[in-house]
Amino acid sequence: MKIMPNRLDKGFYLYQEEFEKKALEVLRSGWYVLGKEVQSFEEEFAAYTGSRYCVGLASGLDALWIAFRVLGIGKGDEVIVQGNTYIASVMGITINGAAPVFVEPDEYFNIDASQIEDRITDRTKAILVVHLYGQASNMAPIMDIARRHGLRVVEDCAQSHGARFGGQMTGTFGDIGCFSFYPSKNLGAFGDAGAIVTNDPKIAEDVRVFRNYGSEKRYYNRVVGTNSRLDELQAGLLRVRLSHMEELEADKRRICGRYLAELTHPDIVLPSIRDGATHIWHQFVVRTERRQELIDYLNDREIGTIIHYPIPPHLSEAYRYLGFGEGSLPITECYARTVLSIPLYNGMTAEEQEYVIEAINRFQ
Repeated sequence: MKIMPNRLDKGFYLYQEEFEKKALEVLRSGWYVLGKEVQSFEEEFAAYTGSRYCVGLASGLDALWIAFRVLGIGKGDEVIVQGNTYIASVMGITINGAAPVFVEPDEYFNIDASQIEDRITDRTKAILVVHLYGQASNMAPIMDIARRHGLRVVEDCAQSHGARFGGQMTGTFGDIGCFSFYPSKNLGAFGDAGAIVTNDPKIAEDVRVFRNYGSEKRYYNRVVGTNSRLDELQAGLLRVRLSHMEELEADKRRICGRYLAELTHPDIVLPSIRDGATHIWHQFVVRTERRQELIDYLNDREIGTIIHYPIPPHLSEAYRYLGFGEGSLPITECYARTVLSIPLYNGMTAEEQEYVIEAINRFQ
């Protein structure tokens, strides 16, 4: 039996008729940019998250860098962010000329709130909270720190669609919540797509103008903006998947509940769930000091895995200029050496999962 780490086609086939009907509807409409599908998706996704406003964008990275741009954070400013995130989170900061200030993660793979305050300087302007792998971060102390120090809070929710902390949806705690709808996400499009959510009407308006060449009226440009528009086709297909999010989330919880209950290998550390937080399982990430052995063993049995992520941003070639060396962030670097994502996707059968579980438990 061959098991891929992810199967996007299964997610399509679950609602094939609805996806195809919507695609034809959009194609036949003759309107493909900033039309009724985008407007409807923005309204529906805002309601889903509990935000007042949603603005559709071309990608999750665009959501991040545009968020900092409209908040006026740039050259000379610092943004606190966890070290073990995907590099796009850091790019959202540095594209604007600001500097990332790295903080170690906690045992749940999210930013360790207890370390944030020690990293604040007179140049600190914001905290970027990344809800990694689908689990909500520890938002209560983070928001308390932000209020006391007058800091902006941007949430990277690329992997946390639907996750909650204290009953509140990720993306709604800070000034701006940034979402990616890359196809592998729990709410995935069929290409690149993204959005921001906010409760601030000015931020929402600024992002709407900025995404469309800085124009609030055609050919009348208020600012030097960019072209980052969620297209009609992706918006329509996202509306279909959004209407099924409750059942898709339940399916992931079922699969991961079985992993948590039945994976018993002593050399493998299973993920933990924070009290008061929910996990929507974008990835099921284990840790093991024997990672390469396990990867090779599973490859021999045609079970695919992915490392999220093997090189932390501070050690990447792209950010060599920041001057970090190995050992700068030991917990982040330990995670980079030991994390491994095992197969997880909507539509995964019980037989497929049983094959994965049995193989891992028999690992010698």
